[in-house]
Amino acid sequence: MIKASKVSHFYGKEQVLFDVDLQIDRGDFVFLSGDSGSGKSTLLSCLSTLLRPSSGDIFLEETKITEIQNIDLFRQQKIGFVFQFHYLINYLSVYENIALAAVKGKKEKINALLQELGILDLASRYPNEISGGQRQRVAVARALINDPLVIFADEPTGSLDSTNSKLVYTLLAKAKEQGTTVVVASHDEHVKEYATRMIKMSDGKIQ
Repeated sequence: MIKASKVSHFYGKEQVLFDVDLQIDRGDFVFLSGDSGSGKSTLLSCLSTLLRPSSGDIFLEETKITEIQNIDLFRQQKIGFVFQFHYLINYLSVYENIALAAVKGKKEKINALLQELGILDLASRYPNEISGGQRQRVAVARALINDPLVIFADEPTGSLDSTNSKLVYTLLAKAKEQGTTVVVASHDEHVKEYATRMIKMSDGKIQ
């Protein structure tokens, strides 16, 4: 499903990934763990197509990401993203933020998804009118709306309390049960309760 082969990356002269080999199967819930500076967020960015590695190859569904013709369309159709900071657009409502990400034919399920996440009553509100936990649930809804093949989450609960953190991980685990591959990079050891596989990184290498 996802394969990294001899992936290395530099920021300037500083090398942060060292010949990483990795394979993630369809339907895995992977917990990518490691201390700050271990390289986990950089690896997640490379795997998710957001960052092009300095060297090595990454494949999604047996397609080399450097050979994808329309990367923006590929991301919209195949990948969901959840970040520590939700990156919602403040001048769009909750509904509009999700609709903006939806591909044709998926907008019809927005209200049902908001209902499932317990935030249907917030559909017409704006991000600055709701709580941090509610904003992150909107971000999860945006990631789920197109039924992606894979969701990449980078510290998705870093700014949340324990109750909202548990809710986010429960939602990601449910997506996994429905066939979506989930990859989470986090310091939060509670991810282990939901993951099917744990990968620990240290000094830019998989341990």
